[in-house]
Amino acid sequence: MSVANALYYGDNLEVLRENLADECVDLIYLDPPFNSKRDYNLLFKSPKGAKSEAQITAFKDSWYWGEQAEREFDELLHQPNTEVAKLMQTFRGFLDQSDIMAYLTMMANRLLELHRVLKPTGSLYLHCDPTASHYLKIVLDSVFGPERFLNEIAWKRSSSHSGAKRWGPIHDTIFYYGRSDETMWNPTYQEYDRAYITKFYSHRDASGQYQIDNLTGAGTRKGESGQPWRGVNPTLKGRHWAVPNALLRGLIDVDAEVTTQQKLDALDTAGLIYWPAKGGMPRLKRYLRADGGVAIQDVITDIDPISAHAQERLGYPTQKPLALLERIISASSNEGDVVLDPFCGCGTAVHAAHKLKRKWIGIDITHLAISLIEKRLKDAFHTKCQFSVHGTPKDLEGARDLAARDKYQFQYWAVSLVDAFPSQNKKKGADGGIDGLKFFYDVKDVDARKIVIGVKGGKLKADDIRALNHVRDREMADIALLISLDEPTAKMKADAASTGFYDWQSGKKQTPRVQLLTIEGLLSGTQRAEHPDYVPDVNFKKARREKPKDGKGLFDAEHAP
Repeated sequence: MSVANALYYGDNLEVLRENLADECVDLIYLDPPFNSKRDYNLLFKSPKGAKSEAQITAFKDSWYWGEQAEREFDELLHQPNTEVAKLMQTFRGFLDQSDIMAYLTMMANRLLELHRVLKPTGSLYLHCDPTASHYLKIVLDSVFGPERFLNEIAWKRSSSHSGAKRWGPIHDTIFYYGRSDETMWNPTYQEYDRAYITKFYSHRDASGQYQIDNLTGAGTRKGESGQPWRGVNPTLKGRHWAVPNALLRGLIDVDAEVTTQQKLDALDTAGLIYWPAKGGMPRLKRYLRADGGVAIQDVITDIDPISAHAQERLGYPTQKPLALLERIISASSNEGDVVLDPFCGCGTAVHAAHKLKRKWIGIDITHLAISLIEKRLKDAFHTKCQFSVHGTPKDLEGARDLAARDKYQFQYWAVSLVDAFPSQNKKKGADGGIDGLKFFYDVKDVDARKIVIGVKGGKLKADDIRALNHVRDREMADIALLISLDEPTAKMKADAASTGFYDWQSGKKQTPRVQLLTIEGLLSGTQRAEHPDYVPDVNFKKARREKPKDGKGLFDAEHAP
């Protein structure tokens, strides 16, 4: 059923039920809406000469009780997990038909499905903030069982934040649950900070920087760990030899029958014993290069949020740092495992999963997100990231179906076919509005030129060309595109031709000022938007290309689906 690597457009509840089998996923990370009562805008790249930064609402993080919430609540009462059913009935008695109850109903249904698709060795990380975290923790306990709770992780997402009559809110919460006692875990380390290294790794020799640590433990022993070694008797100090096996791997077979004396000899031969100049107890050398750093902790302060001008930022309002997802994925999955993000937004989790050679599945309910992720993966990995996209129209019939179901999602998808971004400039009236924008540079341009785009999912009208050309004039755009489901009439084609041409500054070509494009022509590749492309990639913020650490090409072919 499930396909990796794959992007799915649609309601994640339906996608999970229809496309993912039981116990098929190794790791789930979800960064769902927080019920913040805010609209979040996706910011697009502003080329030089554009009046302002273009943006559109990526999603509305507001929930209300209605028919859909009532239907999903009824489903919760009749599914097999009786603990969840009892909890949600209790919540409704307390919260009634409130906005937060609608939000929790939405989340509970999806968490049940996520629990179903998770392998016994798998784990789930839920990223949230204090708006509803206290409720979500109880829902998670009812879905997974309170004994499966492993961590409440605090990620410091800003350095400071003023709060009216409260402490500054500067962290998000990530709940970490295991599916069973078999939940896998990779010991994962973060680099020591410079102050720590300066303070503790104060010794240096030809092999590198190191700190000195104990080779003994408190208390005397009558066995071999209490016997003298090289003239030093630990029992005289009330101690015994305590040799860490982790440092002996590669030096001696620690699984074989070896004595404490042999272990100490192996460490000394490898140069890992520190002998004080004036005598005294020998001690262990812990080299910086071998230590790996400090084990990851449940308060994350060493991964900063993405700054407004960072190269990593793609304009998505709730984008999380790639380093944060890399840490989670490294700790709770192995190469070849399947990582699922059911609220994938701009695709940070699937980006990190592919970079770390995991398989992945991403789901989002907007075409804005799906098209952004497609571009991000292609920019970052080029041809080394092969994936399938499900739920977006593949033919004219699918396009008509989307237009009938959701006019705006159809417009967002249609605009993406010409590598443009959608617009919220919905000026009403006979002249219509703008459904999309695109910028381009001609060969001699300093400032960007504009293309306005209209999308028609219904029946074309006789004055559509006149109206679109009027919008082009009003917006001082050089070119206008009309994307339609239906084939334009001969009269409409004549009207478009009468608007004239844009002359390329190279002098080698002319482009119609009003271009008529059909969905069928764009899908088949027989049509495309015609304009100069002297400076490519001016309409979207481009993800940085990933490079392999080993220098052997991007990623192994065996990890492509």
